Amino acid sequence: MLVAPIAALFGTSCALPGLLDLNGHDGLGGTVDGPPSRITIVPDDYHVPYAGTAEDGRLFFLSDELFSQDAAYIGLFLWHPDGTFDEVRVEVVGRSGEVPSGQAVPADADDALREVLDVVGDYTLEPITVEPFLQEVDGVEFGWRTGQYEDGTQYVNVEPGDFIAYYAPWDGLEYDT
Repeated sequence: MLVAPIAALFGTSCALPGLLDLNGHDGLGGTVDGPPSRITIVPDDYHVPYAGTAEDGRLFFLSDELFSQDAAYIGLFLWHPDGTFDEVRVEVVGRSGEVPSGQAVPADADDALREVLDVVGDYTLEPITVEPFLQEVDGVEFGWRTGQYEDGTQYVNVEPGDFIAYYAPWDGLEYDT
């Protein structure tokens, strides 16, 4: 196996496809046996309109598509500039009774969304690379749940509501809704 020679040449990190460093990492945030320690979130015009760097330097992801059985939420996820988890801020908002249970839709709360964006201040929409986390707020888990399907595929789901599932190569471009 070429792990040791490659690692010796390039250090403990190796970003060559299919090769692992001495710690079992693939250089893209994944490991042989587990979920990624970091995931990239890329803003888009579909389900990720707000991801980037806030005025204070923290990294952020804002969503108005979070939901549980009982409520809909606007969630502001914040990480330190190095990508480690800082805090999550949650606003309970209305959810139309016409929306089927288990379906993600934007909350009917434009004013609340603008208020949360005010917390971010001036921001830059750009890809961010952050660690997954889960934090409970009023009995509901918010964050980025890591797991594995029966076929061995690793995933990271945005919670609550499981409305986005990211997959390897963890570049923020591969997700399902």
